[in-house]
Amino acid sequence: MLSLDEKKAIIADVAAQAAAAQSAIAAEYSGLTVEQMTALRHKAREAGVYMRVVKNTLARRAVADTEFACMQDGLSGPLILAFSGQEPAAAARVMTAFAKDNERLVIKVVALRGKLLAPQDAKRLAEMPTRDEALGQLMAVMKAPIAKLVRTVAEPANKLARTLAAVRDQKQAA
Repeated sequence: MLSLDEKKAIIADVAAQAAAAQSAIAAEYSGLTVEQMTALRHKAREAGVYMRVVKNTLARRAVADTEFACMQDGLSGPLILAFSGQEPAAAARVMTAFAKDNERLVIKVVALRGKLLAPQDAKRLAEMPTRDEALGQLMAVMKAPIAKLVRTVAEPANKLARTLAAVRDQKQAA
């Protein structure tokens, strides 16, 4: 049994993580072995995801004053909470990847920046590009018109060079 001070500490810890998070996922974990839970926590730690098993009443109080208050109604049953700090899709990636191999992990609640999403949206959220991938795609889109302009501007000079080379080759052949 937790004392009142321990409960307050848990609420404060989860609330601090929720306040700094960009997305949150609650998943039912009943039936997972200790080894599976340890593996899940290890993968979450590697991805920078805060993960914790919290009693539902404490979890509801922790997220009450954050943008994840929309999750309160879905917090029932044995749930593990996962919060993504830097990368919005990190928790979704960890949970969906783990759920593929372990059918006992069932995603129940998904929230992104204060909006409640359907549990099926966790897969779409997981497929979002990372920040670095998105920046790379943006740079490629920005670079394409400039590269095409350079090729277009250089083409008359290239065509002249090819024409002169063809004339030279023709005179040498004659």
